[in-house]
Amino acid sequence: MDEGLRNTLKVQRAIRDLTQADLAAKAGVTRKSVNAIETGRMVPSVLLALKLARALDVAVETIFLLTGSLSAAVPDGPLASEPH
Repeated sequence: MDEGLRNTLKVQRAIRDLTQADLAAKAGVTRKSVNAIETGRMVPSVLLALKLARALDVAVETIFLLTGSLSAAVPDGPLASEPH
């Protein structure tokens, strides 16, 4: 299965009866950014995802969910930055 990012930003925004402009103002971003994320044309940075989640008062995982398998990307042993 391919990895990807599924987002429910539009649904979460609609549940709260917010327009794209309302959400953009609450999160401190542009309406165009909100639209681009909702339509899948843009993947938000971690900071932007956190701002959107805070503006909607939900966990970031409520809006954004990684799909697919991460097993190939996660090492079995300690991380390189961890002391041995």
